[in-house]
Amino acid sequence: MFQQLRTSSSSSCRARVAAVFQQRRRASSDRTPLTAPPAEALRPESVPRHVAVVMDGNSRWARARGLPPTVGHEHGLRALEGIARLSRAWGVRVLTAFAFSHENWNRPKPEVDFLMVRIQSFIHDNVDDFSSQGIRLRVIGDHARLPVFLQNTVREAEEATKENSQLDLVLAMSYSGRRDIVQACRNLAHKVHEKVLRPEDIDETLFANELQTSLTDEFPYPDLLIRTSGELRLSNFLLWQTAYSELFFTDTLWPDFGEADYLEALRSFHGRDRRFGKRNMILAQS
Repeated sequence: MFQQLRTSSSSSCRARVAAVFQQRRRASSDRTPLTAPPAEALRPESVPRHVAVVMDGNSRWARARGLPPTVGHEHGLRALEGIARLSRAWGVRVLTAFAFSHENWNRPKPEVDFLMVRIQSFIHDNVDDFSSQGIRLRVIGDHARLPVFLQNTVREAEEATKENSQLDLVLAMSYSGRRDIVQACRNLAHKVHEKVLRPEDIDETLFANELQTSLTDEFPYPDLLIRTSGELRLSNFLLWQTAYSELFFTDTLWPDFGEADYLEALRSFHGRDRRFGKRNMILAQS
């Protein structure tokens, strides 16, 4: 009897998974190529140059549908493909996505193993599209902890897309904002020890140059950080770099985050008054 229940439950789960994937495939096949936003929706000067996203809610998306977390991660990566295309079409120059945190290594091993394989497939399967769309792939984080097969794919994809200049797609994998800061301190301390640098020469610019996001040298700091799923925290992501980022939080779970949601975030950014500590002289004089 128990075996029959398990078999029935397993078959039901597989059927739900198949139904969700079939629905997503139909939606993907019906999607028209993205070239530009509606003229009335966005103005070029209002578009943030660097957008960072905390892609949260994959597991909850799957759980709400009676599916395993792996299915949520699968659809989360598909959502990332769409947001990358929109970013490129709308004039965003850098999109940094929190794909896997350093703390995520503490998750169940089967889930972690699936993510490593699926991220590797995401990178491998999209290299040609990235090249045709002018998207350059970059990866930040603790590369040494990633599986060798993923390290190799990352290295090959970065090399294959290094001449692209329309959009930098930065995947943060095995990344920790605190560890990024600590490593920058270590690098500077080593330079001081080797007498390459004097302590009094260290300033914010030199420090920022040691952070991993310095590879996007033109736009290293996110103008806008988006977090999905209703959580209201940074979760150890780009702690130094987001000092003056505008923050946008949405209850939408990441696999459901699409064009309308992204447009809402960009419109919200356009309405912000970014003073960077200065006084708005127009308001002060009125």
